[in-house]
Amino acid sequence: MEEFSRASSLALFDEYCMTCGLDPQAMLTDAGLPADTLSHPESLISYQRMALLLENCAIESGNPLFGLEFGLHQGTAVFGQLLYLVKNAQTVGESLKELAHYYHLHSSSGAVKVSVHNKLAILEYSPMLRKGIPARQAIELAMAVGKRLLKMLLGNQWQPQAVHFQTAAGASPQSYVRLLGTTPHFNSAHNAWVFDAALLDAPLSNADATLHELMRAHIEQLDELAPKELPAYVCHLLRNFLPNGKVTIDFIADYMMVSARSLQRMLMEEGTSFQALLNETRQAVATRYLKESQMSLTQLAGLLGYADLASFSKAFQRWFGMSPRRWREENGNRKTAQRLARQQRTPGWLRR
Repeated sequence: MEEFSRASSLALFDEYCMTCGLDPQAMLTDAGLPADTLSHPESLISYQRMALLLENCAIESGNPLFGLEFGLHQGTAVFGQLLYLVKNAQTVGESLKELAHYYHLHSSSGAVKVSVHNKLAILEYSPMLRKGIPARQAIELAMAVGKRLLKMLLGNQWQPQAVHFQTAAGASPQSYVRLLGTTPHFNSAHNAWVFDAALLDAPLSNADATLHELMRAHIEQLDELAPKELPAYVCHLLRNFLPNGKVTIDFIADYMMVSARSLQRMLMEEGTSFQALLNETRQAVATRYLKESQMSLTQLAGLLGYADLASFSKAFQRWFGMSPRRWREENGNRKTAQRLARQQRTPGWLRR
């Protein structure tokens, strides 16, 4: 997968927006993110759109350090299930290595790296942001989350040697010192926290070895399943956009902020195609409405993104070997109505 992140990256977004006088739903909509994003923390979202969201929030709130302060507010809540793995490793070094190894399950839009140079440990974050996408808010959010993670792991032992940002400062150095506890180096080659490498050997006193092994096995299973999430994500978008007729690969790819060619290639790698997912989604939606509603076939054709009833009927005949009208007669409203009528004639105490 390319440039996607878990919606858990926006953990506590609604709560923090309220403190800044922002409407979280309006901000999500303006950035082109689904309205139900916050309700599904394990779902995928476009990292590019998330970066735009943070930039919009900084502008709308008048706070140039929105991303940094939001990241400090969120803390480790962004990591979802990964948090249980890193909290229960034996040492700080093992915890950070596992985060780096499995970070792609949280976000495929960047990488975390842990290294040691001259007795200094370096926790580095490298985002994948397109040209023209503002980077500072997203980077500062990630670095703030990094601070909260290291503070959680090390407690009072956490004493950073330095923090580096690839971007320029968004406010005065004093503002960063107040929030981060150290003066940042801006316009650096990397985004990184630097600290004494001896701290990597610090044990995690509350670690549960049994829970750690269970979570590792669970995360390994997720790692095997992760590539299969892209087709499900595309189907989710199709269901949302079908009523508006926006079901072309160009539209969906544009929404995901990838090229149509890249999207088709990614889907082919998962053994499917955009057209196959579109047909699958249309079939599921069509049969549900035919079975459960009295919507006219013309309306249903429009809901599914067809230009007219004839096009829908032709596709339905190809899928099921019969017309949608006949399918409804055999499976839908008439049988449901007959069943309800029988229930209404039966005394309530006999239907229990």
